[in-house]
Amino acid sequence: MPPVFVDTNIPMYAAGTPHPLKAPSQRILRAIANGELQAVTDAEVLQEILYRYLHIGQKEKGLKIFDSFRRIMLGYILPVEDLDVQLAREFVERYSFLSPRDLIHLAVMWRHNVREIVTADTGFDLVEGIRRINPLEFS
Repeated sequence: MPPVFVDTNIPMYAAGTPHPLKAPSQRILRAIANGELQAVTDAEVLQEILYRYLHIGQKEKGLKIFDSFRRIMLGYILPVEDLDVQLAREFVERYSFLSPRDLIHLAVMWRHNVREIVTADTGFDLVEGIRRINPLEFS
């Protein structure tokens, strides 16, 4: 079974305040940690975690989420390379509704032949060739 890509919102919901996606996101991370779900992420996801929590003045919480997620994903964190940046630029024409960060994730996924993403971001539903796994439907 090929791996799924884990988007930024999964570790953030898992560690966040009460929310309908908190428990499903925690289940996803447990499944990865227990080897029940093969998953990858990219370096940009970790950067997003740091950016968000430093930006809102919650450095310690951000570092804790960063460290926990990195530990779970160790060995499965894909780099962002020049080819990914170029591909993200090409994707802008077709998928302008995605954020620049999501375009980078999509490019990394595409280059590594990862065609499923676990995310709450419904924009990925509109990307041809990608299957979004809704955290609420993860079992």
